[in-house]
Amino acid sequence: MATDRITTIKLKEMKAAGAKIVGVTAWDHVSAKNAEAAGVDIVLVGDSLAMTMRGDPDTLAITLADMIYHTKMVSKACLLSMVVGDMPFMSYQVSAEQALINAGRFLKEGGARGVKIEGGRRLAAAISKITDAGIPVMGHIGLTPQSIHQLGGFKIQARTLDPARELIEDARCLQEAGVFAIVLECVPAPLSAHVTTLLEIPTIGIGAGSGCDGQIQVTADVIGLTDADPPKHAKRYTNVSGAWTDALRKYAEDVREGAFPTEDNGFSAGDDLQSAIDNGTL
Repeated sequence: MATDRITTIKLKEMKAAGAKIVGVTAWDHVSAKNAEAAGVDIVLVGDSLAMTMRGDPDTLAITLADMIYHTKMVSKACLLSMVVGDMPFMSYQVSAEQALINAGRFLKEGGARGVKIEGGRRLAAAISKITDAGIPVMGHIGLTPQSIHQLGGFKIQARTLDPARELIEDARCLQEAGVFAIVLECVPAPLSAHVTTLLEIPTIGIGAGSGCDGQIQVTADVIGLTDADPPKHAKRYTNVSGAWTDALRKYAEDVREGAFPTEDNGFSAGDDLQSAIDNGTL
């Protein structure tokens, strides 16, 4: 549980000490405040909010302006947890210069303390340019949702030898480019554990087994924010959706039956106003 401000140096120390790193997503001040209160180490403003908060079928439509807006709300709530902004589709792929400028906006305008970029060695030059400018970058390989159409869907990655070797090479290139951690998404657990032993920087798994240095999950899946079944890699710890709906249903019943509001929920008038109302002189 975070008791000191989490930094990239602290995360590397946690890996060395064998202390597991905990990450979740957040999308606004309330979700971030709850994550901070829970002692989460990394709060990712994930572009997954396009799906969980906006109802999009994938993450591709969310814009840089959208992500900076949400990151700003999250950053205000997190004094200890490290806020990482997810760079959206087409905000870093065109050129290293574009990537640097947009990454800087997450820190300057969004208040983030790092950014996350999807992709392996093909993005090493852009990542190097960003890290050389003093901006912390978290890598992300395996299932990269922004490449969903190229991957053919949300599928497990690197299940055979050649793709596994490519993933290892991607991880090594990202480390050399200066990333402070790497997300491994939907990768076979034995491979993730092996990659973790090869790197000096932390690995953060999502659907990648327990052998990573830490885990990250989408908060909506963890708390049951929707009635949809969580993905295989997630565990639902409570059912916020059910409680939320039940509370609103009870509220609606009370309003229709005249049980809400009561006198306790209202405010009295001043004596002169009440007198005028009672006397019909208002």
